[in-house]
This record gives sequence, structure tokens and C-alpha cells, in this order.
Amino acid sequence: MRKLSPIAVWLFTCAAALFLITLVGAVTRITESGLSIVEWKPLTGALPPLSDAAWQQEFSHYQTSPQYKLVNAGMSLSAFKQIFFWEWLHRLLGRVIGFLYFIPFVWFWKEGKIPGNMKKPLLGILVLGFLQGALGWYMVKSGLVDRPAVSHYRLAAHLMLAVAIYCCLLRAGFVFSSVPERGSEKISSMRWMVRGAVALAATTMVWGAFTAGLRAGMVYNDTFPMMGTHLWPDEMFNSLPWWINFFENHAAVQFTHRVLALLTFSTLLAVAWCGLSLNPPPPRVSALLAALCVMDFVQVGLGISTLLTHVNVIVATLHQAGALTIMALLMALLHNIPCKKGGG
Repeated sequence: MRKLSPIAVWLFTCAAALFLITLVGAVTRITESGLSIVEWKPLTGALPPLSDAAWQQEFSHYQTSPQYKLVNAGMSLSAFKQIFFWEWLHRLLGRVIGFLYFIPFVWFWKEGKIPGNMKKPLLGILVLGFLQGALGWYMVKSGLVDRPAVSHYRLAAHLMLAVAIYCCLLRAGFVFSSVPERGSEKISSMRWMVRGAVALAATTMVWGAFTAGLRAGMVYNDTFPMMGTHLWPDEMFNSLPWWINFFENHAAVQFTHRVLALLTFSTLLAVAWCGLSLNPPPPRVSALLAALCVMDFVQVGLGISTLLTHVNVIVATLHQAGALTIMALLMALLHNIPCKKGGG
């Protein structure tokens, strides 16, 4: 294990900040606060309203939105301040993370601290960060035209770009903090399993975002694994063409998320079992696999609890935190299982 370098500290700090903003984003979605700010002011919108007149003006802007007219008509100013807080905090954290990444990046680059092979990846993360801000506003705009909710497709894209940036930050951080252990080359054949687990976990998160965006967790939320009297919903294929149900039918979307979650659960257990069955597995890899196994059970428990508590804010937010933790463990495994030719 190398001594943690300043660049590694910077990258892991940015990843931790992204972890936090993703959880705030979950709260913002669950509390339906994301449409409370109807304007995008990247530079001047960092400060909240600071006077009664400013609050009244902000509230009057919100009163022109479909969400107010169709869902929250008659909402008080004090109630508006509550939902405004979460969206404002989410956007503020986005700005903070931008500076947290950009300023050290420029300094490390100027001082020649970034190796040549890492310049493009770190610059790519910066570009993705700018795209994420624009995508966030593109998502919000979808709920400001004629419907009181954001597009669940845009919500999923916004979440998954955040997850992609998070994973890139972690992978880059590992490059500057550690090298694979001796003996880890004997498990290089497991990389395809870990990569497959990453792809499956990411797909499950996409349908989790669909479920959140459609509020599909509010149907069939009294039993598990049954959905009514069957393992699948009666209205599974009510829409035409049949395949659109998996993307837009509330019950079918939730069912798909359940199936993907159970497939991911089984795949992660298989990864852990295969790795821990080696004699002996490298110590760091062994610890990561054990942690992955534990988190696998925790995440399934949180997912079921989110459903049965009718999407309790705290439980649902912890469920998202669990997904991000699993992705972090998978990124660490990928770093610690070298390619067959000895690559990292």
C-alpha cells in the first residue's frame, strides 16, 4: 500500500462529496422538491432568497409551474421553503464539487504533478462534471412545461452520469494510492465476473431510477416477493407495444427492478464465493469480497424495506447509499485484480 498522495486525497474527497450529493438528490426526489426552483442561474443562484420580498418573488415563480398548479395548489410559503431547501442544497453542492475538483486539478496540472497517462482521464472527469450540471437542468426542464414531474428517463440519465463520475474518481484515486498485492495475478480471470457485476448493478440502478421517477414504489408495496396474488403484476403487459411496459408501466417497471436486484444479489454472491474459495486469497481482495458479501445482504434488506415502508425517505436514501457502496467495492476489486498480462 502506497502512502496516500495529495492527488489521491483530492480524488477520494471529490468521490465522497459526490456520494453525499447523490444522497441529497435522492431526498430531493423523494420529497418532490426538485421542481421548486424554476430557473437555472449557475452563477447567481448559489445564494437563497435573503429577504421576505425575495422569498415572495421566488414563490411567485414556483406558482407558475405545473407542479404548483396541479399538485401543490394553495401551498403556503413556509411549506415552499421546505422543498426549496433540498433543491437549493443539491445545486449548491454541485457548485461546491465543481470548485473542489477544478481548482486542485488546475494546480496539480500546472505543477506537473499529474502523470502523462492520467491527464486525459482526469480531464475527461472534468468534462463529465460540466455535462452533469447541464443534464441536471435538462432534467428539471422536463417538469416545467406541462407535467408536474421530471422525465424518469432524464432522471435515470442524471443519476447514472453521477455514478459514472463517482466510479471514475474512485478508479483514478486507487491508481494514486495502491498497487495490486502480490499473488493477485492468480485471480486475474475473475475480472470478467467483476465487470459483469458492475454492468448488472448499473442496470439495476437504472431501473431503480425509473421506479423512483415514476413513483412506481407506491404500487404493490405491501408484500414481497408477491405482487398481489402473483409473483408478477396482473397489468404486466397492459400497454402496447409490449416492450414499452418495461420502461413506462409502473407495475412492470417495479417488477423489472425486483428481478434485476435479485440477479445482482446472486451475481455478487457468486463473485464473493469464487474469490474467497481461492487458497488463500490475497488479504486485501479477501477483505473486499467479504465486505461485498455483507453489503449485498444489507442492500437487499434495504430495498425490501424501502418498498414495505412505502418509500420512507430515510430508508430509501440508505438504499441509494448501499448501491453506491457496492459500486465502490466493485471499483476497488477491479483495481486489485490485475489483467492477465499484469496490467492494473
